[in-house]
Amino acid sequence: MAPDLHLAIWQCPYAAHSTEALLLLDATAAQARAQGADLLVCPEMSLTGYQIGADAVAAVAEPADGALAQAVADIARQHGIAIAYGYPEQRPDGKPYNAAQFVDEHGQRLANYRKTQLFGDTDRAQFSPGPQAPAVFGWRGWQLGLLVCYDIEFPEPARGLALQGADVILVPTANMVEYDEVQQLLLPARALENRVFVAYANACGSEGGTTYGGLSTVCDAMGRVLAQAARTEALETVTLSRSALQADRAASQLKDRRPDLYGPLAR
Repeated sequence: MAPDLHLAIWQCPYAAHSTEALLLLDATAAQARAQGADLLVCPEMSLTGYQIGADAVAAVAEPADGALAQAVADIARQHGIAIAYGYPEQRPDGKPYNAAQFVDEHGQRLANYRKTQLFGDTDRAQFSPGPQAPAVFGWRGWQLGLLVCYDIEFPEPARGLALQGADVILVPTANMVEYDEVQQLLLPARALENRVFVAYANACGSEGGTTYGGLSTVCDAMGRVLAQAARTEALETVTLSRSALQADRAASQLKDRRPDLYGPLAR
């Protein structure tokens, strides 16, 4: 049996520029590791800011192995902690992707995911939608999946990860204060209906005319809230129990699915 997973979610306002964001990430990674965390989950677009305009996003976008990724890998290696973070991924033939990447404690990039569900005019003006469904990847005996913000509000991406065997869904996000129902209702539902842990790291504070809602949340596989931040900057640490996950899955409804009946509806 894989050991328990000690996870931290970082809720923070956006920094003025990437240099400052990396300094804050370095300090937070050190703090999370000192508190016993093996993995730090950061907000959506955490290295550059989110609502910065299409031209600015295009200017700071980088490939998955670019300078920002190398800097995060150095931080992960220095502190011995894995990091899931959001950034704008360069796309040579169009608008960048709103991406999330997972770097392990050795600085190795294990997964890169591009947000598939774009929210509102800001997302659509700045980004291209990801062309592929999310995929599960392994780390320390756990099966993990990445989604970004609005993705978790649709049943299909989370269910797709669950059917691939995901144990934990990591969600870098930038959810606004007007949409608290996501943290209050949808996250527990997604966790329960798929029998997975959900770790949702939100932004806080203001950016332009937008106020982010915080309430970063970790739910267990029965939808119970294991940790939830308030509205302001926070670092929440929680232990995800492998034995508890197995017990919660004993009565999972997934085995009773009838995809032969509703599969065509998804098309």
